[in-house]
This record gives sequence, structure tokens and C-alpha cells, in this order.
Amino acid sequence: MSRVGFIGTGHIAAPIARLLARKGHEIYVTERNATVSAALKVDINATVGDPQSVIDQSEIVFLCLRPHVATDVLAPLSFRADHRIVSVMAAVSEADLRSLCAPAGDFVQTIPLGFLEQGGCPLAAYGNDDLLAGLMGPENPVVKVANEASLNAHFAICAMVPGVLDLLTTGVDWLTEQTGDADGAEFYTTQLMAGFLASMEKGQAGRLAAERDALATDGTLSLQMTRTLQAGKAHAALRDALTAIGKRLET
Repeated sequence: MSRVGFIGTGHIAAPIARLLARKGHEIYVTERNATVSAALKVDINATVGDPQSVIDQSEIVFLCLRPHVATDVLAPLSFRADHRIVSVMAAVSEADLRSLCAPAGDFVQTIPLGFLEQGGCPLAAYGNDDLLAGLMGPENPVVKVANEASLNAHFAICAMVPGVLDLLTTGVDWLTEQTGDADGAEFYTTQLMAGFLASMEKGQAGRLAAERDALATDGTLSLQMTRTLQAGKAHAALRDALTAIGKRLET
């Protein structure tokens, strides 16, 4: 087992720390977000300290900072050549990481969401994907990407999650208006989507379109839905959003 430190302790770091603690790793966390770090101290016996002490005691260091503060936080710190670095920060480049964390040279950049604690979260990985798989697998599948541009594109797709939740909220609101049962509307809608996606065959291109077309046949309510969304330019808006997010990550 390894000594694993977290620089930045928030809503992404906490579930990773809990998952790794269950696997037997020793966890060290910074006081950044004192409420979360205090809870981790109680729940998983994490050691809480300042950033340099966390780095000094760790073999593997997770960088979980907001991108706009990464340089200010990391630049004053001293890393070792034997450190292995996992960055979960969007828009912080490999070149920046190598500069900020020198002389450390073993890196992997990834895109986690909080549900990885329960397993089933795909992790796009640029860099040392074996390091990530050893920590997060087999519960969370690691998807190796070839370059930073591909990683950024996966970051953009992650932004679809709140977008889809936003659309589902609209559907729940509509169903609540029809039934008067807000709890039932939310349960039915979320369970419907979760159950369908859980039962789908995955890992083969075209499955989503095939499942859509199997439902949206001539004369069906499903076809009316897909055509209305197309006519309302919902898909064009999604592409525009993904493109804009991708460009933001490039800069």
C-alpha cells in the first residue's frame, strides 16, 4: 500500500480519499476546505497538514486544486524526483505540471467524478495510466487517451453531466405539474434513465444510436420526441457548448 497525499481537499478529493482508504492506503490531506479535511480525519483516519508536510509524507500526490489557483499554491512547494503525480485539474497542462512539480516526472492527468467512490466511473487518463488503474481499478475503468487534446475533449464531455441533469430537472418539473407528486416524479424519471443506461450494452460504437432508433420508430411518441428536439436545435446547442468548452480548455 502507498502513502497518498491530496493537495486541495474538496468534493472531488474526498471520495477519492475514501476509496483509497478502503483499499488500505495511508491518506494525507491539506486543510484547504477545513470542513472536508476534518471529516476525513474522523472517517478514514486521514492525517491533516499543510501542503508541504503532505507532500513530504506522500509517495503519490493528487493535485485537486481549482485551476486558477494551481500556480499560486504549487509554485512555493518542493517535490521529489520519486513522487508520482495524479492531476485532476482541468486546463492545467502537462508542461505546467512538469514545471510546477519538478523534479517529479511521473504524471497522469484524469477526470474523476464523485461517484467513483461507488465504482463505475470511467477515467480518461493521459500519462501513466497504469498508476491510475492500480489505484482506482478495477471498480473504475481507465480509458487511456493519446494526448492532451483528447483529454480536454473528455473533460468537455464530463460537462454534459450537469447539462443532462438540467434537462432531467425540466422533465421532472413537467411531470410534477401533471401529477402533483414531486418525489414520485423525481424517482420515476431518474430511475427510468438510470435503469435504461445500466442495462445497455456498452463499449461498442453505435449502441446509443441503435437503442434510440429501436425506440423512435414510425408513429411513436419516441420519434415525436427526437424530432422535436432536433427541430428545436437542442443538438446544435449541445455541440456549440462542447466546442466552446473545448476552446476554453485549450486556453
